[in-house]
Amino acid sequence: MPRRPAKEPPSELVRHEWAGRIEAEYRSAAITQETVLWLIQIGASPDLVRAGLRIVDDELVHAEMSRKVWSAAGGEALAPLDRGSLGLRREHEVLEHDVVSAIVKVFCLGETVAVPLFANLRKHTTVPVARRALDRILKDEVRHRDFGWTCLEWLLARPDAEELRGVVHRGLDGWLRALEGNYGDDLQGGIRGVTPEERAWGVAPWREYAEILHRAYTRDYARRFAKLGVSMPALPAS
Repeated sequence: MPRRPAKEPPSELVRHEWAGRIEAEYRSAAITQETVLWLIQIGASPDLVRAGLRIVDDELVHAEMSRKVWSAAGGEALAPLDRGSLGLRREHEVLEHDVVSAIVKVFCLGETVAVPLFANLRKHTTVPVARRALDRILKDEVRHRDFGWTCLEWLLARPDAEELRGVVHRGLDGWLRALEGNYGDDLQGGIRGVTPEERAWGVAPWREYAEILHRAYTRDYARRFAKLGVSMPALPAS
């Protein structure tokens, strides 16, 4: 009986992508932990605080699972974490302004688009260890998204709601431009193309990220913000 040809080993791109996801999950855990501290300091309800703490643990689980994928793909040595990115900086004199900024940037924007992004990665993934990781990540991202919008709704029901709404109005344009730099047409150095084997490991080209982000502007962001009385700025050209 003739031998089956040996499978190609996972590419360096696969290892690079999953190594990046490990760091991204640590970053998300640290940023969420700091956001939760701020929520405690402004007297948020225990339910919101506990929901935020659960997300911290989710992100650490995601990091563990991503490391298993990276290792299965042949990863041997991770670069040190960028400690400067593992947290949030105060940018406003009033803590509540920093809280609403973090909630919108990290959760209402970042975690909302993460749901369709991970769904797109997952649907093409067939390597079991990668599929398990993306199954768990996608399931959790839905709750992380909902946490953000619940927090924003609570913040905009406070006595200082109009002040906080103004912070969001002033910040949205810059935050959306930052998303363009991460996922959209302004992305520099993104993945131009992937092989079927790389897709099976949960990797996708940057163009798909841009398309998903641009759909999120109208399907998610504009609709959800409008319900809370927040108007979207002019959308970046797609």
